[in-house]
Amino acid sequence: MINMPVVKLGIVAVSRDCFPIDLSIERRKAILAECRNQNVDIVEISTTIENELDAMKALDELKQNDCNALFVYLGNFGPEGPETLLAQCFDGPAMFAAAAEENIPVLSSRRGDAYCGMLNASYNLKLRNVKAYIPENPVGDAKHMVSLIKDFIPVARAIIGVKSLKIITFGPRPYDFLACNAPIAPLFKMGINVQENSELDLFAAFNAHKDDPRIPGVIADMEKELGEGNKMPGILPKLAQYEITLLDWIEANKGAAKYVALANKCWPAFQTQFGFVPCYVNSRLTAMGIPVGCEVDIYGALSEFIGTCVTGEPVTLLDINNTVPSDMFEQSIKGKFNYTDKDVFMGFHCGNTPMCRLVKGEMKYQLIMHRGLEPGKEPDITRGTLEGDIVPGDITFFRLQGDKDSILKSYIAQGEVLPVATQSFGGIGVFAIPQMSRFYRHVLIEDGYPHHGAVAFGKAGKALFAVMNWLGATKVAFNRPKDMYYPTENPFEE
Repeated sequence: MINMPVVKLGIVAVSRDCFPIDLSIERRKAILAECRNQNVDIVEISTTIENELDAMKALDELKQNDCNALFVYLGNFGPEGPETLLAQCFDGPAMFAAAAEENIPVLSSRRGDAYCGMLNASYNLKLRNVKAYIPENPVGDAKHMVSLIKDFIPVARAIIGVKSLKIITFGPRPYDFLACNAPIAPLFKMGINVQENSELDLFAAFNAHKDDPRIPGVIADMEKELGEGNKMPGILPKLAQYEITLLDWIEANKGAAKYVALANKCWPAFQTQFGFVPCYVNSRLTAMGIPVGCEVDIYGALSEFIGTCVTGEPVTLLDINNTVPSDMFEQSIKGKFNYTDKDVFMGFHCGNTPMCRLVKGEMKYQLIMHRGLEPGKEPDITRGTLEGDIVPGDITFFRLQGDKDSILKSYIAQGEVLPVATQSFGGIGVFAIPQMSRFYRHVLIEDGYPHHGAVAFGKAGKALFAVMNWLGATKVAFNRPKDMYYPTENPFEE
């Protein structure tokens, strides 16, 4: 996949000058050996920090090795001033963790006291107003440190990506979808640049790509991907022209940013002017690692980008759409899966989910748009959706949102897509999230979230929770178990 950072992590050991420096060095070497055993790439920084000058030397080493992420390792108590100064000066995310004592002989004279040093490090990070990733269990042996490194890398990848991200939009949000509001102040505070463009800009660029010599090659690639699902081949030339238009626009407008996400208006004037539905192209760009938020959903596109960085794989953006009808629940879910009818719902969008996330994707037309734009006619301008049931398996439904007051907040809920035939249209799946009805009422409704949610495939909640906190979300809500009330939940409800 393209459009995603590659993390190059450097490890810097620290040592308080009244503790043995060789203890920190030995423990750092043990982590490096364990990284080699587990095929984890990490750069050893030879300078061990005892004072501020050492911190500057280590910073130079990190720069010379092109490190964009940092692991500050307390091999012993550590000098809290210099070690946090390093994190303050380093241009990238930093993790702090500390060594556990290996055995009784170490306690006799070489005890490192890093368990204590982590407290001072955390206090000094707050004094400097420096954000750092501190794991849930930040103290342990070499094997434990490598597990923390593995957890940190996807978090670092997302943070690095967001810091160098530009979100390019086309068109204003549709009037009927003001819920996808996008106050841009929180975006700029995160370091994200936003470039808003008119639909006319996009239309002019699209028309300028008519008869582009690259179109046949893109059509061939689309035909290969669709295979037997290529039900409407006549629309592929326009879709290929549009894909080239977007990719060229990204290259011409990326500017100082390293990474790009898109949030594009996609109806209703789009169909009448461009002559197709853009969903399939959106799915293809998302599969490449360039998320496209439907209906100019800027925070949806950002959430997709974060999910892509965390998982390293394609994601999707879906409506939290409709209930599962009772007959489907009785026939296909009840007694077969450990969920009630209040735990399940259907996630849907017109056709933007990548082919690799569908059981059997097919090129179709958008049924709802067709009713409004081409009633009683053969589908023409409403062609271009990629439809099918979403692949079953673990998922994480999540969103980062700047609310109406420009306050960042987030939700994360892990669940699964059930292997149940949807018997419906669009890119759609039967989703199961434990205690979904309560989560729906007391998070999604209570906190005013829009209908769009990003979907990462797999259990990504652990990393996403860390990323959302790092980015400044004032709340990271989750689907609470039944014995854990929400603040707004009525305790007398039966």
